Amino acid sequence: MKIEEVKSTAKTQRISAHTHIKGLGLDENGVPIQMAAGLVGQESAREAAGIVVDMIRSKKMAGRALLLAIAQELGNKVPFCPMVGSEVYSTEIKKTEVLMENFRRAIGLRIRETKEVYEGEVTELTPVETENPAGGYGKTVSHVIIGLKTAKGTKNLKLDPTIYESLQKEKVEVGDVIYIEANSGAVKRQGRSDTFATEFDLEAEEYVPLPKGDVHKKKEVVQDVTLHDLDCANARPQGGHDIMSMMGQLMKPKKTEITDKLRKEINKVVNKYIDQGIAELVPGVLFIDEVHMLDIETFTYLHRALESAIAPIVIFATNRGRCQIRGTEDVISPHGIPLDLLDRLLIIRTLPYNKSELLQILKLRANTEGISIDDEALTALSEVGANSTLRYAAQLLTPSWLAARAEGATRIAPSHVRSVHALFLDAKSSARILTQHSDKYMK
Repeated sequence: MKIEEVKSTAKTQRISAHTHIKGLGLDENGVPIQMAAGLVGQESAREAAGIVVDMIRSKKMAGRALLLAIAQELGNKVPFCPMVGSEVYSTEIKKTEVLMENFRRAIGLRIRETKEVYEGEVTELTPVETENPAGGYGKTVSHVIIGLKTAKGTKNLKLDPTIYESLQKEKVEVGDVIYIEANSGAVKRQGRSDTFATEFDLEAEEYVPLPKGDVHKKKEVVQDVTLHDLDCANARPQGGHDIMSMMGQLMKPKKTEITDKLRKEINKVVNKYIDQGIAELVPGVLFIDEVHMLDIETFTYLHRALESAIAPIVIFATNRGRCQIRGTEDVISPHGIPLDLLDRLLIIRTLPYNKSELLQILKLRANTEGISIDDEALTALSEVGANSTLRYAAQLLTPSWLAARAEGATRIAPSHVRSVHALFLDAKSSARILTQHSDKYMK
């Protein structure tokens, strides 16, 4: 008899450089814990970041900017838009347009609408076919009969064939819980009814309870969209189905710029919805990494964008000291950012890690990557990190683990760390060798 183990269908998560970081590691009073949520040390920087998170949640921070990356502790309901400074240099659209697009992506709009809906578990789904009115052998769907069941009762509906197409797109079948909007005919599949939860199913299915109340009801629907989504939806031309319209769509470039006029009109509609209480503005976070890559033109545009009425929280990150501002010939400034923009920032200071903190971080990385390592090897690796960089020491973990496995060992020993460290160079060692032997390299 052959017995096979059923493997889980859950996706295996890739381990990246910051997978071990789960939050800011603060207690309920906002005081940083020395080692928590994957972060070690940097207590004052984490406490400052915690204050910023509270300000973002209370919507007191729109239009201000920060010079530090904050962990995504805000949750998935607050828009978070990461970008790199070099992204603005596109051949298709202007630099300022790239910035404005990302600004609009980082501003959310939570729309609450009360809609008439038909909601329930699908008990019947029968398309009714008739002869094709255009002739020929094929048949067309004239309407679809659908049965919906709730805890209170059942109802049979006769629906338009266009709704049948929506049902097919959502892959609705008997036993699914769905709702259909009465006005627009939009179909939303909520999941499989929990009465089918005992069925053996290889797919990771989401089960939902049987809806309460009547099949036909008024329901508050909450939609989360960004301003950029609204811009794109209104900027897309509504072409016809004739051949000239289709050719026109094909000939259009991939990216089109959204005009300021359109954005102003959308802002008017958004403000009207907010005044009526239908919608709520959710200022998100725009994270610009390598901010020193921006030039003087984009920095000037940032001034105007940051001071507009609808603006997100902007976080800058850079590792540069005093350097030249891009787009200028001789203007040197801290972090490569103009002084008048620096004056508008709240800057969070970070400090170098000591050896004990390096050891704790490397231990966290080893646990995250599933690597077994001796305490002596961890100490040796933290010594390497203290003499070079933490990033280099963390990168030596996997090669050391492979070296240990090649020797048949189950844990990394100090000898494995030393042998691997001898094979590679860190940035400081490489720069030292280049300086010593500069005459042997091309200039």
